[in-house]
Amino acid sequence: MLVGLLFVLAITGQCLCIPSILSFPFATRAKPITFPDLYEASVPELQAGLNAGHFTSVDLVKAYFARIEEVNLKGPALRAVLELNPSALAQAASLDRERKLKGARSTLHGIPILLKDNIATIASEGMNTTAGSFSLLGSVVPEDAGVVKRLRKAGAIILGKANLSEFAHFRAGSLPSGWSGRGGQNTNAYFPNADPCGSSSGSGVATSIGLTAVSLGTETDGSITCPSSNNNLAGIKPTVGLTSRAGVIPISAHQDTVGPMTRSLTDAAIVLSVIAGKDANDNFTLAQPSRVPDYTKALNKNALRGKRIGVPRRVFTDDSITGTDPSVNVAFNRALDIIRSLGATVVDPADLPSADEIAISNNETLVLDVDFKVQLNDWYEALKKNPSGVRSLADLIKFNDDHPELEEPPQLEDQSELISSEATNGFDDAFFKALAFDQELGKTRGIDAALKAHRLDALVLPSTGFTTVPAAIAGYPIITVPLGFYPDNVTIGSAGPTTFYPAPGVPFGLSFLGTAFTDFDLIGFGFAYEQRTKTRLARKAFAAAIPKTQLKDVI
Repeated sequence: MLVGLLFVLAITGQCLCIPSILSFPFATRAKPITFPDLYEASVPELQAGLNAGHFTSVDLVKAYFARIEEVNLKGPALRAVLELNPSALAQAASLDRERKLKGARSTLHGIPILLKDNIATIASEGMNTTAGSFSLLGSVVPEDAGVVKRLRKAGAIILGKANLSEFAHFRAGSLPSGWSGRGGQNTNAYFPNADPCGSSSGSGVATSIGLTAVSLGTETDGSITCPSSNNNLAGIKPTVGLTSRAGVIPISAHQDTVGPMTRSLTDAAIVLSVIAGKDANDNFTLAQPSRVPDYTKALNKNALRGKRIGVPRRVFTDDSITGTDPSVNVAFNRALDIIRSLGATVVDPADLPSADEIAISNNETLVLDVDFKVQLNDWYEALKKNPSGVRSLADLIKFNDDHPELEEPPQLEDQSELISSEATNGFDDAFFKALAFDQELGKTRGIDAALKAHRLDALVLPSTGFTTVPAAIAGYPIITVPLGFYPDNVTIGSAGPTTFYPAPGVPFGLSFLGTAFTDFDLIGFGFAYEQRTKTRLARKAFAAAIPKTQLKDVI
């Protein structure tokens, strides 16, 4: 009828004055949807978009898959991701349906997470668990790792497996960080072919440029702290026993721990709240406090107010021990001023009485060698199937020698650490003496001694160099946040046959250390510093390493 009336009015020249529909009180203009930039997108931002229906978890998985496709083997060939989960899209679709029917299970519901490839996932899902070694390709693990069970229960999506330093960098100290037989050489996204650091290298690089929402790494000595530092991330190396190591290809039950690597401590606290807790399959977790805190409640911008923070300078100012670059010290001293401005008293120096002994001690090596042989043999024996036929550390050494095209390419032949470990004699008197002395150096005359002598709440150090060793042998926590970036005129150093460190623009971090199960407090201290400085936002990866795909491109 209205169309006919308009036609009559048009031919008669009359005007029908109808108010614009936009002026009607019941009419509203649709707000344009702004999608979070996946380079920086936080878990809360992603969760808000999922809850609002702006995009789905299927969209998220597709976007991350596309971003990985752009830079992992193509372009800069960062080699951060070892394999993708062929079940991820189906998991995402199921979790999208569940969200519509019942709501989200947790803040991680429908959030994609990348796992370091020493963290077990059931073979029926379609992925391998290999620690980067062809000796484990096609092997069938008995069950998911303990932390993976917790992630699945919270509704997280396992996106894939991250490349790593083979066997968590326990094959040989001479091999560059980030190299594995299966994955090749993973490199940093902040400078072409720069060192990604630590054995959780792929987790660090992938998270740094938004190839995943968050990732999990593992640390024995430096393997969460260092790649978090080198890749401009927030990382949590939890107290040994706070997170389960069941189903994680081991180095040492006395030092191994699993933790989150993220772009912010907010995301890290969310993940830690899910993966922390007791596990009957890991008796070390039974010693933790009875209640797992909600670590997001540690995220307090005023957490440093009234606290006493110590600086154990002896462990990093001697270049013969750490090789600390002058630019790191400049940034660190500036950080101390910021910590003071946030209301803390900085006690400088507050040295570890055992620092000199730790620097020259060989006890950690002996403990790790013995633990690795015993535990790796157990791992191989527990497999339901292993097509390579490898069933022990001795078999692994022979496998590598028999397959040089896979496991001993030129300049990467070394497996001296495996050989040293194979030569050990199990849990003998020498092992227990070394373990006890490690505990004394790291705890009693180390971190605990410094905290007690100066009435400190925590210690703070640059993340580079000797920082991780006292906490490693003690089994104590480290929280790492971005501190700075190497200057553009820094002298480029060698970190391996094809990798560089330091290098222009490569990040470095700040670490807060404490005694056992002070993870909550340390997260607060790191968060206060992170929020005041926002150092991560000061510099991005080099242009070719930044994926272009965003959510709008897949919806």
